[in-house]
Amino acid sequence: MALTQTIGRRKTAVARAYFSEGKGNITINGKNYTEFFTTSVLKYKVEQALNLTETRDKYDVKVNVSGGGMTGQAEAVRLAMARALCEMNPEFRLVLKPEGLLTRDPRMVERKKFGQKKARKKFQFSKR
Repeated sequence: MALTQTIGRRKTAVARAYFSEGKGNITINGKNYTEFFTTSVLKYKVEQALNLTETRDKYDVKVNVSGGGMTGQAEAVRLAMARALCEMNPEFRLVLKPEGLLTRDPRMVERKKFGQKKARKKFQFSKR
């Protein structure tokens, strides 16, 4: 099997995942994923696609992730891994799609507008 490369995004986080056959090692930015993501919820999000497809010990995954915060990065990694699994085996799509792992979450931070304090908040209005 050749190297499979995919990309996943969430908010401003971008993750590039490289899949190769191996023993199930997940490396994120040169560290083991358990060191990179410290909370159990984030670790679960990273493992979710592999656990659903029961391929936890079949592939080595190397991920480069940048931008955003920890949760955004974890969800970007999850999307990249799910896309790679679908690329390698189209049957995995039937398992991953109902769980929502192949959907790119479009929610982003709204830009600040001129003449306002933030995106929606206005400066204080004084009638007199």
